[in-house]
Amino acid sequence: MIPKLSISLIFPDPGSASKEGIVAYGGDLTPSRIMLAYRMGIFPWYSAGDPILWWSVDPRLILELDEFRLHRSLRKKIPQFEIRFDTAFSEVIRECSQMPRRGQSGSWIVPAMIEAYEELHALGYAHSVEAYQEGVLVGGLYGVSVGKVFCGESMFAKVSDASKVAFAVLIDHLKGWGYDFIDCQVPTEHLKSLGAKEVSREEFLNRLALANESYNEYDWFLNLG
Repeated sequence: MIPKLSISLIFPDPGSASKEGIVAYGGDLTPSRIMLAYRMGIFPWYSAGDPILWWSVDPRLILELDEFRLHRSLRKKIPQFEIRFDTAFSEVIRECSQMPRRGQSGSWIVPAMIEAYEELHALGYAHSVEAYQEGVLVGGLYGVSVGKVFCGESMFAKVSDASKVAFAVLIDHLKGWGYDFIDCQVPTEHLKSLGAKEVSREEFLNRLALANESYNEYDWFLNLG
């Protein structure tokens, strides 16, 4: 039986997740609960009308920064975009919520999730990377920084390869900042094509624990200067 969260700020062991990867349901989307979840290798993911579901999937998809596949065709497109960090978080998450997803009839980025991650952004935990052309936002991504791990949430593109370019520039910066890897969460063929790989939940949690030892939620802003 999947446990229901109480008002107490506590999660079950992610290793006790269901076969599908569900750790618990219920609770709330306060910054303290969400960040505790991320530090434990758990993330919220649910549809409109459903209770909040908390996941720790097995296998987990991660991207080693040195294994990102920057194809020559994509490299040539980088100069076509202006990449900015944390200048349009609300616009990025809303665009991501409206992007059609293959095999999905709606978006898991429901209004409550948008509000929660906007609050995380205001507190310095959630971040966005934006791709512009002629001053117009045409692509980007957002995620959460936990220790030396960037937990990617979603991306969008209105112009071909805009989000991939934003992703490539982000990876280059993460390398320079000493980050370990990107948590891509649920395996997808698109992310695998960019170099992401599946690891066991156990390996992921061990890697995350090491990254958390040097946790500083303000690293992102300090590195940006």
